[in-house]
Amino acid sequence: MLGSGLIKGLAVTAKNFVGSFHDPERLVTLEYPEQPAKVAENYRNFPFLVSESADDPMGTLRCVACQICEKECPPQCIYIEKSKAKKPDANGKLQLFPAVFDIDISVCMSCQICVEVCPFDAIKMDQHFEIAESDRFNALLLRREQLAKPNSYFHQIHPTEAAQVDAMLAEAARKAAAAAAAKAAAPKPAASAPAPAAGSTRLAAAQSPAARPAPPAAAPRTEPAPPPSNPA
Repeated sequence: MLGSGLIKGLAVTAKNFVGSFHDPERLVTLEYPEQPAKVAENYRNFPFLVSESADDPMGTLRCVACQICEKECPPQCIYIEKSKAKKPDANGKLQLFPAVFDIDISVCMSCQICVEVCPFDAIKMDQHFEIAESDRFNALLLRREQLAKPNSYFHQIHPTEAAQVDAMLAEAARKAAAAAAAKAAAPKPAASAPAPAAGSTRLAAAQSPAARPAPPAAAPRTEPAPPPSNPA
């Protein structure tokens, strides 16, 4: 029948229109900002720094100021200054730390390249999207104190990825501890006398009595024959 497809399409539209008034699954309008929007787990916006403890975020940062993310950032919006000295991290290992770590989110393109290249899983993508500020230069330049967020926050916004990262870090720590224990338990080789140098060996051999050439044998001493007697 001519126009049957059009009638079916209008019926679907009418059904959805009527259902949007009484079907809870169709009530998608939120009273924002009083009712905050729930974002999906895979939603990613601007980066943040992961710290192990919420009580001491600056002292437990995973970042060691390797500056790889700064070099790989396409818009060059990450600014890092490495510390001059080392301090213990969350595991008690002496590490360098970022004395300065700034991200200009007014320039950031949320490409996530900094997350991909970080070898320490120290930088992850946040879900914060309300960034309206009256000062675009200072308010949108986030310092390390603003960027540092505990690992519990990472578990809250990205639970699947956070669990995978924790398992990977725990396995790496277990392997490092096992290697250190095996190295400490390995028997130490017995100390041996240092081998003499080749030159000193030849010199000692040349100076030994057995190697000295024997002196030539003395020739027998002969007395001269008496002169012949003169007959009278």
